[in-house]
Amino acid sequence: LWQKNHLQTYSNIHFFSSLKLIKHHNLFNLNIYIERGEKMSPRIAYNDKEVDLLARLIRSEALGEGQEGMLLVGNVAVNRVAATCDVFRNVTTITDAVYQRNAFAGVNTPLFNGPINALERELALRTINGYRNAPATYALWFKNPGRNVVCPEVFYGYLAGRFGNHCFYDPGEDLNCEF
Repeated sequence: LWQKNHLQTYSNIHFFSSLKLIKHHNLFNLNIYIERGEKMSPRIAYNDKEVDLLARLIRSEALGEGQEGMLLVGNVAVNRVAATCDVFRNVTTITDAVYQRNAFAGVNTPLFNGPINALERELALRTINGYRNAPATYALWFKNPGRNVVCPEVFYGYLAGRFGNHCFYDPGEDLNCEF
């Protein structure tokens, strides 16, 4: 079984999270993207199927929020894989994050189950490859309370901010999360 912070093998990947070292095998994309003038490297291990899965999640949860809103939703899913806190200790892949019980309302909706397009895939890759932005930089949760509805200050975590209709929540210090 693959665990964070230990050097072990999982689906032909060698990953030591505290050093963020990833050994590339043929099945995995380890593209480096340039974002805002900086080289970006993958925050988490992934394969092509997981890029598509994240793209489907991003679309189903934030299609009406524009590209930035979709990227922020992607941040939350990737943060759950990258985080080392107890609440997400068993979330080690994008697949785990997306299919975690009751995690995302958009899973298995028609938007989630439809085919992705090139833009959605690119947005998913950008989040995997290091794109992070406030208010979702450290967010592990989000909710969409609807238009003109105030974000609750607490929803699993503490309100980090709002983008469009989505409220983003950071973990509290009591969870001892590291990213």
